Order: sequence, then C-alpha cells, then structure tokens
Amino acid sequence: MKPNIMSLTFFRNKTHVLAAAALLSVTTISAQTFSDFTYRGNDKIYNDNPLKPDEFYSPILQGCYPDPSITRKGDDYYLVNSSFSMFPGVPIFTSKDLVNWKQVGHVLDRPSQLKVEKSGVSQGIYAPDIKYNKHNDTFYMITTQIAGGIGNMVVKTKDPAKGWSEVQKLNFDGIDPAVFFDDDGKAYIVHNDAPPKGTEQYNGHRVIKIWEYDLEKDQVVPGSDKIIVNGGVDLSQKPIWIEGPHIYKKNGKYYLMCAEGGTGGNHSEVIFMSDSPKGPYIPAGNNPILTQRYFPKDRKEKVDWAGHADLVETPDGQYYGVFLAIRPNEKNRVNKGRETFILPVDWSGTYPVFQNGLVPMKPKLKLPEGAQNHNGQNGFFPNGNFTYSDKLTDKNLDYRWIAMRGPRESFIA
Repeated sequence: MKPNIMSLTFFRNKTHVLAAAALLSVTTISAQTFSDFTYRGNDKIYNDNPLKPDEFYSPILQGCYPDPSITRKGDDYYLVNSSFSMFPGVPIFTSKDLVNWKQVGHVLDRPSQLKVEKSGVSQGIYAPDIKYNKHNDTFYMITTQIAGGIGNMVVKTKDPAKGWSEVQKLNFDGIDPAVFFDDDGKAYIVHNDAPPKGTEQYNGHRVIKIWEYDLEKDQVVPGSDKIIVNGGVDLSQKPIWIEGPHIYKKNGKYYLMCAEGGTGGNHSEVIFMSDSPKGPYIPAGNNPILTQRYFPKDRKEKVDWAGHADLVETPDGQYYGVFLAIRPNEKNRVNKGRETFILPVDWSGTYPVFQNGLVPMKPKLKLPEGAQNHNGQNGFFPNGNFTYSDKLTDKNLDYRWIAMRGPRESFIA
C-alpha cells in the first residue's frame, strides 16, 4: 500500500503549542509518511519586546533544555543539558560568545552508553556536568543515569564534537555529580546524597559529599568521601533538596555553589566558601545569589523556578552563569519545560552574585562586548519568534529530532 504523504506544522501562540494537520487515525498511522515539518513562533513576549542591535534574548535555549552545565577551552564554550529518557541523550552545544549557540551532537548517542529503553519519563539522565581538564586536555561529562543499572557515570573525549567514550560507572550513591580539577592537577567529585542512616531530620533533607577522584582509574578513591554541606545554608530552617553542586577556585579560595529549595517556586542558588576543596565550607551571608521566589505570582512576563546554575569565566576575566528557569503560560502551566537562561555574574567582591538575578527577570540582555547576534543564521540556534522548517530529506536527521527511550531497533530510515 502506498503511504499517505502528510505535512506536519506547529504554531506557537501565547506560549501554547498547537498541532495542525497532525491527527492520524489509529487504523492508518502505520501508513503515514511525513514529508516536511514547519514550526512558526508567535509568542506575545517577543512581539512586545523587539530586540535592539545591542541586545539578545534569554533563555538562550528555548524549550526543554534543563539543568545546564558549561565549560570553556580557549575561546570555545560547551554546554550540556539533562535529557531524562530521551534518546540520543545529553545534547551538547558550542559557542564563542555565549550568545550564539550551535548543537554539535549528543554526548550519549549509542545504545551502549544510554540504556533508557525501559525507563520512566522522568528517569534516565539527571543533571549532567561538563568540565575541561587543562592538565590532560580532556573533556569530562559526569551525570546520573537512572536506567540500566548504571547510576553515577562518566564519559570523556578530546573533542566534544567527535564522540565520547563508553560509560565508566562510578562507585557512589546519590545524584547530580560534578567534577572539579584543581590547579595542582588533583581532581574531586561533589554530589547530592542522603544523610547518614538514622540522621535524616525532615523530608527533603539532603547533604553534599565530596570524593577524591583518581584520574588514572576514572574512579573515586575508596574511603575519601566527606560530607561538606548538611541540609543547606541553615539547617535550622530545614532547607530542602540541596543539589546540583559545583566547585570553583578564585584567588586561592574554593567556592561551592548549589541549588537549594527544590525545582519549583522556592528554587534558588546558594554559595559557600572554604580554604580547602574538602571544606569546611561557610555559607555567604547574602544567600541566595539567584532566585525568583520573592515576587508576585501574577507579575508580567513571569520567569520562575530559577536555579541549578553553573558558572564560566570568559577569556577576559568576566563571569557568566547559566541556569534553568521556566516561563509559565497564562494558566500557570509549564508546557515548554525548563529552559536554559544566562546572566552576567558580578564577582568583584568576595562572593559571586547573578546580576539582576534577585529582581524579576527581563526577556532581553545586553550583548557581551564584541558579540553580535546571529539569531538563526549560519547554523546557530534561532531565538525569539522564529520559523523553522525541515524537509526531512537529509541523510541524517537534525539533532533536534529525538525520541523516547531509544532505538530498540532501527526504526528511522
């Protein structure tokens, strides 16, 4: 039987996604072939906030791009996101100016790396962390894979655009691992974990642990683990879900940045400081350094749930932070998912602070010095209201085409 050829068109208006010409009967779905795809955006927020020549939009990645992590090698930035039970997993992007981003593939693009065929929708890949180690010229991506009996894991590569190693399982529990490479060549892993058995004080009570990391074996050093944060900034306030930790070093001091409050309306980013990578870590007196939880729920052009951040230093010594947040629709529903936002970070004082991260966020930012907005041109991801078309005739599908739970068989021709 000759298949029916159909065109699939999506329109977005007032933050709703509507499918037109996409209704297939159960009895004929196996005979349908899509010839092309078109998306046209028409969001009010972008119509009401046109860009000036020196501006760009945040989020920098619209749609479902949660839990961003970022690193830099030379003039090149690399960013990854959670992908849960989607296959391929962990989309990876590159940029030279933090404004214009190209997707160069997925970190986990083989069934041997990503075993999500039986996982739930919210299982799979949690909170990937990407870091470049200048001591061995190698990129590391460390994450938690809640699937296939894998748990915490790491992969690595010399070139993020040319494929990643097979999975190395890591011998510790918990979630949200991140790796830190010190100036002396030593490495450490920090992660979220449950408090020691019998010490949990309330629902959502978690701790942050640190391990020494053996770069030759790609494994944590047995017995080197230590709790460096118990509960959060102030245990007496019963903070919940301290997670997404990252360590940075500046002026001889070690800084531990974590998400706190849960990925919802109370989400935030907090910071601690120490003289040693293994602590003790003292919380800043001005925590949180990023949140949107203090503002009226009915505010205009609402951005919410801001947190789960990562910092990067530019070649000229400036700092920026990427983080997740959401833009609910007029019914306060989150149908686009958690998106990747960016803000400049002021680190002129002792602690970093997200600039305008403690006031209601705006949809536009000033371009970094020397940057131009190439929105949607030359392979860069588009932003704002844009039209995207795919004739579906290329030998390889666009990286944006992904599927739930992976290929049990080769079902894409």
